[in-house]
Amino acid sequence: MIVSTIEDGEYKEDKLNFWDDVYGFKMTCIKEAAMHEPLVDTVESRVVNASQCVFKTIDILTVQKADLSFTAPFEVSIARDDYVHAFISWFDIEFRACHKPVRFSTGPFAKYTHWKQTVFYTQNTLTVCKGDTIKGTITCAPNSENPRDLDIIYDYQLEGKEQTSAERLAYRMC
Repeated sequence: MIVSTIEDGEYKEDKLNFWDDVYGFKMTCIKEAAMHEPLVDTVESRVVNASQCVFKTIDILTVQKADLSFTAPFEVSIARDDYVHAFISWFDIEFRACHKPVRFSTGPFAKYTHWKQTVFYTQNTLTVCKGDTIKGTITCAPNSENPRDLDIIYDYQLEGKEQTSAERLAYRMC
């Protein structure tokens, strides 16, 4: 599993900040709920603005149920002066135990797959400069009320030239 960051201000404004004023009605409670649910969508490669970090490798031949609850470190390096509106995650897969091995990626730099990518919006926009790093941990576990849902937590720190930030972001993937 892989993580990076994206600049996605226009989409975030359209889909999330929309709830601040819906035809004159303040519906920020829906915005708050939407911020805690990851978005599964196709992300254009041009909006990816950091290095890619493999934070979890799962061998589908030997994986155990306990392996799917984890906390893993990550670190990405910002590729250009930009803004970060979200983390993005995807997976690459390889089927090796067959006559002709098959490998593909579900990432934004690869051919489209129905798995798409998963976007985790940050509460605040991060101002980043080329060479800044964002590091932290990603925790993933089944939800205690509904084990089909996943609780995902991003704990991150940005020590940048323009901004310093640390935040814990909690999501529930239904």
